[in-house]
Amino acid sequence: MLSFFLTWVVAAVSLVVTANIVPGITVVSFPAAMLAAVVIGFVNAVVRPIITLLTLPLSILTLGLFLFVVNAISLSLASWLAGAFNIGFAVSGFWPALFGSIVLSFVSGSIGRFVNLDNSTVQ
Repeated sequence: MLSFFLTWVVAAVSLVVTANIVPGITVVSFPAAMLAAVVIGFVNAVVRPIITLLTLPLSILTLGLFLFVVNAISLSLASWLAGAFNIGFAVSGFWPALFGSIVLSFVSGSIGRFVNLDNSTVQ
């Protein structure tokens, strides 16, 4: 349970850091980032595998580079859902979504490595 909570907090902190780095991504507050992290997790768990499967031939053709576009679409969809629920997270277009997904992956991985989110050490 602690590992789940740490992962959630790392995702929210990563989202706040990404919003400060990438122009075009806004997060109103840290509680909004926590809720946006839930929305992003939902989109990544439910919608992203479907989009990835549907675009598999294009991903193979581009040697996996189209997955960056899939990540941008997922982040944009999460922004749209967050806007529908008035959460306080917004992405203003395709390019901020593309750069934001890259920065979010890098920041989340870096913070996760720093926090050491290894399931064997967290009980």
